[in-house]
Amino acid sequence: MSNFLDLYNYWIVIVLMMLGFYIVIAKPNLVKKIIGLSIFQTSVFILYISMGNVEGGTAPIVDDRFSLYSNPLPHVLILTAIVVGVATTALGLALTVRIHRDWGSINEDKIEHRIKQEQDS
Repeated sequence: MSNFLDLYNYWIVIVLMMLGFYIVIAKPNLVKKIIGLSIFQTSVFILYISMGNVEGGTAPIVDDRFSLYSNPLPHVLILTAIVVGVATTALGLALTVRIHRDWGSINEDKIEHRIKQEQDS
């Protein structure tokens, strides 16, 4: 049981990943899909940060008192990924606004129905 509790962060990653994946697959609303992608992306961030942590490690400052260091590269990469994630989320929301302006809806089913109507006429 203690092994299960020691790995709680990985269980959180799995739950968030499956929740985000479900939202992307099951919801026809484009804004909800973007939110689902953001949740999925957050779970990947938590996964990388969890794997980058070294138990008993310190910041990589060279000192004779320390012998075990944590690698800062995963954390730096996640900071970059967060910035890219915010930018892609903003782009996705901007495209959703444009789709709503052009098609009058952000529901995939309604948009596909209108596209089929235009092709038939």
